Amino acid sequence: MLDTLDHQENHLDTLYRAMAERRFLVLTGAGISTSSGIPDYRDSEGVRRGRAPMMYQEFLATAQARRRYWARAMLGWPRVRIAQPNQAHLALATLQQRERISGLITQNVDTLHDQAGSHDVIELHGSLHRVLCLDCQQRSTRDVIQRQMEIDNPYLAEVHAVQAPDGDTLLDPTFEERFQVPRCPHCNGERLKPDVVFFGENVAPATAARAMAAVEHADGLLVVGSSLMAYSAFRLCKAMVEQGKPVIAINLGKTRGDELLQVKIEASCERLLPLLAERLGQ
Repeated sequence: MLDTLDHQENHLDTLYRAMAERRFLVLTGAGISTSSGIPDYRDSEGVRRGRAPMMYQEFLATAQARRRYWARAMLGWPRVRIAQPNQAHLALATLQQRERISGLITQNVDTLHDQAGSHDVIELHGSLHRVLCLDCQQRSTRDVIQRQMEIDNPYLAEVHAVQAPDGDTLLDPTFEERFQVPRCPHCNGERLKPDVVFFGENVAPATAARAMAAVEHADGLLVVGSSLMAYSAFRLCKAMVEQGKPVIAINLGKTRGDELLQVKIEASCERLLPLLAERLGQ
C-alpha cells in the first residue's frame, strides 16, 4: 500500500525506470474513477459487490427488464453526469499531451478521460453519455433521454436510491411498476439501450481491433485501477506479454492477470500518477 513517503518514492522510481525511455499504452478500469464518486464493481479480492448487473440477453428479452433498467438508471444518471475528473485522469491527460504514453484505453463508461483532456480514447465498453435505439440504430444524447424520463415519471422526483456501478441504483421494485420507458426521438421505438457493452455482450469488432492495434504499437502496458476480470481487458494483457512487452499494474487488490504482471503496485493511482507525470516531464 502507498502508506509512507518511502513506499511512494519506491513506486515512483519503478514506474520511471520502466517508462522513461518507452511509450506505454495505458488501460484504465473502475478504480480510477471511484474518487470521482462512481462506485466500482469489485472488492480487493476481485469479488463482485452487491447484486449481479443486468445481462444483455435479459435486457433484450422483455419490456419488463428494460423498464427495470431504465427506472434505476434514471435515478443513477445525475451522479454520473456531475462526476468530475480526478487527479489521476488529469495526470494521464498530461502524459498524453506530452507524448509520454502511446495511447489510452478505458473500460469505464463515464467519459472522465475526455473531460480531463485526453484525446482519441478507446472506450472499450462504450459510454453512458449516449443512447442507442435498437430499432433504428440512431443515437441520442443521454441528457435528452433523461429529460424525457423525468417528464414522464414525475413520481420518482423525490425518490432516493443507493448508487451502484455504471449509473445503476438499488431501487425498490415497487417504484418500477409505473415507470414509463423512454422512446426514441428518431423513430418513437421503445427499445432504447445505453450505448455501452452489457455483461454478456461482445465488444464491437471495430473497437476490439483498435484496442489490439494500440497494443501492437506500444512498448508496454500500464494497467490502472482494473481487476482485469473482464476478458476484453485481460486479453490485451495476454497479447502484450505474448509480444514480449512488459505489463505493469497500479491496482488496490487482486487482478485476474497477476501472473502476467512484471510489476504490481498496490497504491493510490490518484496520488501516484500526478507524481509520475511530474517526474517524466522533467
